[in-house]
Amino acid sequence: MQEKIIIVDFGSQFTQLIARRVRELNIYCEIYPFNNLPEINTNDVKGVIFSGSPYSVRQDDAPQVDLSNYHLKLPLLAVCYGAQYIAQKSGGEVQASSTREYGRANLNFVNQENKLFKGINIDSQVWMSHGDTITQMPEGAELIASTESVKVAAYHISNSDTYAIQFHPEVTHSTDGKLLLHNFLVDICGCNQDWTSAAFIDTTIAELKETLGNDKVVLGLSGGVDSSVAAVLLHQAIGTNLHCIFVDNGLLRKDEYEQVLEQYKHMGLNIKGIDAKDRFLSQLAGLKDPELKRKAIGRVFIEVFDDAAHEVTGVNWLGQGTIYPDVIESISVNGPSATIKSHHNVGGLPDFMKLKVVEPLKTLFKDEVRRVGKALGIDDVILGRHPFPGPGLAIRILGDVTAEKVEILQHADSIYINELKAAGLYDKVWQAGAIFLPVQSVGVMGDERTYENVICLRAVESVDGMTADWCHLPYPVLAKISNEIINKVKGINRVVYDISSKPPATIEWE
Repeated sequence: MQEKIIIVDFGSQFTQLIARRVRELNIYCEIYPFNNLPEINTNDVKGVIFSGSPYSVRQDDAPQVDLSNYHLKLPLLAVCYGAQYIAQKSGGEVQASSTREYGRANLNFVNQENKLFKGINIDSQVWMSHGDTITQMPEGAELIASTESVKVAAYHISNSDTYAIQFHPEVTHSTDGKLLLHNFLVDICGCNQDWTSAAFIDTTIAELKETLGNDKVVLGLSGGVDSSVAAVLLHQAIGTNLHCIFVDNGLLRKDEYEQVLEQYKHMGLNIKGIDAKDRFLSQLAGLKDPELKRKAIGRVFIEVFDDAAHEVTGVNWLGQGTIYPDVIESISVNGPSATIKSHHNVGGLPDFMKLKVVEPLKTLFKDEVRRVGKALGIDDVILGRHPFPGPGLAIRILGDVTAEKVEILQHADSIYINELKAAGLYDKVWQAGAIFLPVQSVGVMGDERTYENVICLRAVESVDGMTADWCHLPYPVLAKISNEIINKVKGINRVVYDISSKPPATIEWE
């Protein structure tokens, strides 16, 4: 039985970051919203972490949980809102701060005799982000850390394993945050730190063998990291009973269909390629709204995939490369989040596809998927490939999609990506792509006036795509890319560079 830590999500923007920090210590954890908590099995749950929250504990609609299920039953670390919540519910007091406490602070008192702060010194930098402050600790609590402006920066309920901190150890600005989490998870919870890529592979393959037996599985490959790693795990579990389908929707990068098929064949996968370019482009004709384009592509993909799946007799399962951020999104604190852009529903299938779903990666973050892929021996060319949107170039062509625009964008994008690789920058970028803008601009080529299209270049840095910052690419590289595109791509006379971060912008334009 896999030991785990449960993270109770009260809606903090840092909740996933807590999970990442726990997993960096080779400890498995799961996130659950406060209003959709599982039954706690103390045989495998080693401890609980309460996250922060955008709410104040003093609000009438503030998130609530039954503390009796956790407090004094399991080791508990309460962060920010969690610390205030326990204080308020256990005889303490929480009041609004005269000024919002946000940013770096330094501890001016630390009880190093306390297990949570072992090895953490006075003056250690922490990160505060709260509008309320604890003015009175709960009953039976001892003060274990303070800053100059926050007396109750941390407390411990005596004779228990309940700890509460007002700062965020999960952010890198808290310089001893990782050590504090280690103290809680290893010394207090007694976690074994045995959750590694190799352990995940062994456990997952064994579970897949037991679950699938001799059943057949169909899996749609995209050429991306997630579906590729999912395919190799399934292949190692059930061999040729895995049937992979790779659909060319006409919206892939230049020559990607042929290149990806060749790579997969070298991996020994049982794969069938389907050329459906004309079918997709005909359904996109005249559509300008990004949601309509996405839905059209999704509908046609399901139709094409379903046709191909029916050619395999006796299929019982659909394999998917769903990863943990998709799962978290689908069970978020407020239910599935408001639609920013539609994507697959986790485990969601049309009624006419009577298949069970198997998702071998649904507990992993993107960087964990890459590490598992490396342990499986998957080629770095696949593992290092930038994320690419499911609808492909259709959402990088703003406005209606035509075969001519696709060809122009494929050519421009190919130049861009190849120049990044030539400059040694491709692997330093999380995601890069060219966008075809629905504007034309005046230019001059060979003493003649032109009125042609604009290409926008996008490159971002990120860890998991949840937040992203634009890449500060060297000017000489950008200049060369612009010159190559304008000189070699007929129909383009201007190149611009997107310097927006996520948030507030998204990585893709549509």
